[in-house]
Formats: sequence, structure tokens, C-alpha cells
Amino acid sequence: MRVAVACDHGGFPLKAAVTACVVELGHQVLDLGTSSDVPVDYPDFAAAAAEAVLDGRADRAIVLCGSGIGAGVVANKFRGIRAGVCHDVYSAHQAVEHDDVNVLALGARVVGVALAEELVRAFLSARYGGQERFARRLAKVAAIEAKWGGGKR
Repeated sequence: MRVAVACDHGGFPLKAAVTACVVELGHQVLDLGTSSDVPVDYPDFAAAAAEAVLDGRADRAIVLCGSGIGAGVVANKFRGIRAGVCHDVYSAHQAVEHDDVNVLALGARVVGVALAEELVRAFLSARYGGQERFARRLAKVAAIEAKWGGGKR
């Protein structure tokens, strides 16, 4: 699997561990920055990761910021991206299995290295179940997305 990894300065302290875990699991990493703890704007990096999934350069993405919230919000502005902020292992696999989440958002100021590695393992090993109830719900999500786009009012 090709996995895009992107972060802002707040997520940077966790990036090396996340990237190493992805590689350890046998996946390819598409590193989309940032490369230091110098302050940058999280939307630039989360958007790059979402675009990589949508244009086929990556199968899934992991975005990191201080809380995971901002990066997840940005990723979810893209049609076809389903990003989940996960800080527990159950949510990291269930998000894929039930909701076909393709972007994992993590907060480097919320989780430590050991938990982040468990979350990455759970996210990347999970597969969408495709059961009728999940497909029906995702179709409703797609209809909402088609109607409202990236949050038009």
C-alpha cells in the first residue's frame, strides 16, 4: 500500500515514528512534509495528503498536527476523502471497516509514540467490510457531500 504522510510543525515530533511504522509494516511512504518543527500552516500539508489519495499517488494517508482536529477538518473538505481523528485503537480500525475512512488524523500533542504506532497498525491493517448497512450509510454521506460540497451554506 502507498501511504502519504504529512504534518505541520505540531505533528512533526510524531512523524518519524509514524513513517517508520508504515515502512515496518511493508508499505511505501509518500512524505509530503513538513521536515522540521518550524511553524507552518496545517492546511497546506493536510490538503497535499488528501490530494495524493484522490489523484492515486497514495492509497491512504496519515495526517498529523497538534490535536489531529485541524488536519482532519482540512482533509474532509475534499470530495471522496473520509478522514477520521482517532486516538484509540478501536476507532482506528473501525473507521476503515465501517466507514471506509482513507485518511487517519492524529494529534502529536495527544498521543505518544507507542499509541501512534498501534493506531497506524490498526488503520493500515483494516479493510472496509462493505456490508449493506455500511454501503447504505456511505451512499448517504456521498449524497450529502454532492449536495453541500466542502461546506457550502
